[in-house]
Amino acid sequence: MGPVNWMAVFVAALAALGVAGLWYGPLFGRAKLEAVGPGGMAARTSTARTAVVTVLLLLLTAAMMGHMFARVGTETLAVKPWLYFMMSGGLALFFVIPALALSYLHQRIATRLGVIDGGYWLVAYLAMGLVFWILG
Repeated sequence: MGPVNWMAVFVAALAALGVAGLWYGPLFGRAKLEAVGPGGMAARTSTARTAVVTVLLLLLTAAMMGHMFARVGTETLAVKPWLYFMMSGGLALFFVIPALALSYLHQRIATRLGVIDGGYWLVAYLAMGLVFWILG
């Protein structure tokens, strides 16, 4: 196993935050607000607490992704750069999104909201893979 690229870990978490800003702002912010209603889910927790937890969990996710890429090794990734996207996108498509879908199904949350949130995770994970590729 090679060393974890910690700079890429932090930049990848920032990239996922940037995607969230666009995704839940100008792209799908209005649609999400329509799905949860005014005050909806936002009324449950404070904005500052949500921001801190989001940053910490994205850092944890990026660190685990960094370990995954370090395990594969820089030599292999240099020869097969598509693995960055296959692995990061695969995590989103086959682990995160199904877990989210099951959770939303049990909570009876609207399918539209699930598609919006699932799309975010796919794009965010692919953005993190892009960062690891660029900084690899």
